[in-house]
Amino acid sequence: MTPREITTLTQLLLLLQHLLPLTLSLLQPPHHQPVHVPTLVPHTPTPLTRSRFSAEAQLDFTTHCNSSCFHRGKQEEQLTDKLAFETLYADGFRTLTTVEVEDEDGGALHPTRPPSRRRMRARRRRMKRQIYGADGRFSIQGDDFLMDYPFSTAVRISTGCTGVLVSQQHVLTAAHCVHDGNDYVHGARKLRVGFLIPPAVNGTKSGLIPSKKPLVRWVRVKRTRVPKGWIQGPQEVSMDFDYALLELRWPHRRPFMRLSVAPSSDDLAGNRIHFSGFDSDRPGELVYRFCPVEEESSDLIYQHCDARPGASGSGVYGRVWDNALERWERKVIGIFSGHQWLEIDGENRDYNVAVRITPLKFAQICYWVHGNRLDCTQE
Repeated sequence: MTPREITTLTQLLLLLQHLLPLTLSLLQPPHHQPVHVPTLVPHTPTPLTRSRFSAEAQLDFTTHCNSSCFHRGKQEEQLTDKLAFETLYADGFRTLTTVEVEDEDGGALHPTRPPSRRRMRARRRRMKRQIYGADGRFSIQGDDFLMDYPFSTAVRISTGCTGVLVSQQHVLTAAHCVHDGNDYVHGARKLRVGFLIPPAVNGTKSGLIPSKKPLVRWVRVKRTRVPKGWIQGPQEVSMDFDYALLELRWPHRRPFMRLSVAPSSDDLAGNRIHFSGFDSDRPGELVYRFCPVEEESSDLIYQHCDARPGASGSGVYGRVWDNALERWERKVIGIFSGHQWLEIDGENRDYNVAVRITPLKFAQICYWVHGNRLDCTQE
């Protein structure tokens, strides 16, 4: 396809994005009880030694899982331990915060409405580089589109990953972008978040030709939080906790995307998920994709959205029914992690995987954002 044809196709796709709410208004909302979110009670932080920042960033993250880990449940004690978290400050100082879970409804310790069935679809030929068949990604180009919601919520992470704005001062990303499970990566010492500046904004003087690709305005990170479930965990387990929250030094002025407990894919409009990231094979470009959910476990969302390293940490969102607003809303329901080989019934299947936001993870991330457990209820 010629560049003009690609641009036209992208514009048509984005036009459909704007028309989609009209179609969604005709859909019936899901009928189920509101999500109950348990309360996370943090203890006094314990000081730790300073980080050595000795790890190398591993952007091409791959794990393996069999039927036992796919169907694995976790005991309450294990969950409480994994929901403890480390806080890394800009000067390298670290603390560990343990937590307790207060919950009047014991069922809320497990993901909301776990999949009622497994949808094993026809086996696909094994593909490399996390691309399945024809490449279904779209490069977002043009000032209006780059600065338009939801694409404007995607930001770059200086270690080579992507993140999503979830408040005026917080970015959600993948834990492996800043920590390898044993130590923080080199780039986490002076971690920064990059905001795209469209080409037209770059050329501020009359007659100045704007650059072909957006520039990036970098902002330093003040504080990083990583769940204990990721740190020093076996790889197949830690992928369930592959998320981290970055707190910026200064608030930004862009719209952000709200979080939601991930519903069953049956309760997502069109059974589709979406995410935008900075894939390594398209340097300097923001890349958007969408696809249906293929499989679901208690902690992961399996799909075949085309992606490359660099997209790790992208905010995976879907159209979720908002009871308060009485309409379908885009909300972050997961974090794109990487690739996983899933062995079920003796057959290996490969998927791109996102960490799903369960009620407990929602409570934890919400506490990180607000610093007040009383503000953390599913809206």
